[in-house]
Amino acid sequence: MSILSKQNMVLFIGLLSLIACKPSVSEENIETKAENDTIENISVVKEPEIKEILPEDIVFEKALLYDQYTLEDKYPYKDTVRVFQWGKMRKELAKIENAQQKPTAWGVVRNRKNVNGESPLVKKYSRNAYKNISDSLGTERYQSVPLYLLTDTITPEIYATDGTLFRFIGYNNDSSLVHVAHVYGDGEWFIPKKYVKPIEMQTFKRIAVVDRTNQNIATLEKDSTSTKWLIRSQNPATTGAHNPPYQKETPLGIFVVQEKKPKMQFLVDGTSRIAGYTPWASRFTNGGYIHGVPVNLPRTAIIEWSATLGSIPRSHMCVRNASSHAKFVYDWAPVDKSLVIVIE
Repeated sequence: MSILSKQNMVLFIGLLSLIACKPSVSEENIETKAENDTIENISVVKEPEIKEILPEDIVFEKALLYDQYTLEDKYPYKDTVRVFQWGKMRKELAKIENAQQKPTAWGVVRNRKNVNGESPLVKKYSRNAYKNISDSLGTERYQSVPLYLLTDTITPEIYATDGTLFRFIGYNNDSSLVHVAHVYGDGEWFIPKKYVKPIEMQTFKRIAVVDRTNQNIATLEKDSTSTKWLIRSQNPATTGAHNPPYQKETPLGIFVVQEKKPKMQFLVDGTSRIAGYTPWASRFTNGGYIHGVPVNLPRTAIIEWSATLGSIPRSHMCVRNASSHAKFVYDWAPVDKSLVIVIE
């Protein structure tokens, strides 16, 4: 080894010793930071506060896509005046908007014709005018699902109607029960997993609002370029009648559009014989559809209009419309991505 090489080796060893003995700049910074990071000095990063959306924050703008048989906001009916209850609609939309401010997973309960099994008996039940078992709130057991308190998973407390929308929260310990919350804020519940269909995380932008009191329907769409809700149609409708043993009221609530049929056959009351069909049927709960004017056999051609539309409840749970408006709803409201809200 040359003399120059030996000198280089000595310098290299000395440099290593110096580095080993002296903390690096980054280490010094870490030590200093550790000394300064006391509880008093650490700043807590807060999530941005989410402002509650109030009913008065909901703004409507008329932008009709369907303009036949359009009703005014107030219109005469016999010796009274009927209205579109925009105030109540604002309250319902505010609930939906508030639930959607954070990324939310949704679930719809499904038990059409008890396809997922008859619900167990609730704690308090009775027989209604139709001789069917119902809970303390009047919700029938048939085609409904059981809701369990978080503190009691043995006996359900109440029922939820097929098609009802819930916010998905999670599962219980063994994942046999789904933990949900109602959009209305009526507490949190457990539901057996077999009754709940998950809906992908999304916002609902197309909503039909049916008014049982005023016998009308409005279709509303969230504007993609603003915070407004656009009124796409406002039309007469006929809801379900309370008339045992066959005719039933259209249930109140927030429901998901679950399936569609271009022709929905119906039966002669109390039989298995087909009586006719309704065109352009969009099902949202149990046997409840938004559909066109019923066509009774032997006729087969679609009927566009009926003088009874917008008069008094007279259907079998369904919401009857002019057939062209039913077709508009059928095309406009996609399955699992649209809602039907029934108010009174």
